[in-house]
Amino acid sequence: MNQANVERKKQLVEEVSEKISKAKSIVLVDYRGLNVEQVTDLRNKYREAGIDYKVYKNSSMRFAFDKAGFPEFEKYLKGPNAIAFGYDDAVTAAKISAEFAKKNDKLEIKAGFVDGAVIDAEGVKALASIPPREVLLSMLLSALQGNLRNLAYLLDQVREKKENN
Repeated sequence: MNQANVERKKQLVEEVSEKISKAKSIVLVDYRGLNVEQVTDLRNKYREAGIDYKVYKNSSMRFAFDKAGFPEFEKYLKGPNAIAFGYDDAVTAAKISAEFAKKNDKLEIKAGFVDGAVIDAEGVKALASIPPREVLLSMLLSALQGNLRNLAYLLDQVREKKENN
């Protein structure tokens, strides 16, 4: 192997390792059996959501995950794999992957990574079921608003009782 190839491989491992460290979540999928149209559709869905979707050699990913401090990810790196890096939130990459896998049974979710922990396929699917951040915030705001309304009503009742005594 010549020195230029070695340098290119080192650079690739460094690139993947950097993406791992920046990502809030990662989803590893086996795309075997998808046709070109389906892969293009999946890529487009990821791109629209700001997810970085790439295909790397397993050996490059193995070195990168090891360098990033996650050697346990190695056990999932068998067969053809693609990897989706979510930088904005921890849920979107998992959600897109899970929704696509429901419609295209050839896409297999193998593993993921969120909040510094490696998760299996079931963990990725569970993560995908979490509502988006905006929905969670809206739910929280509704709950707080209802409680504040009840508190205001209660305080008004106390005030009325004191005025009547």
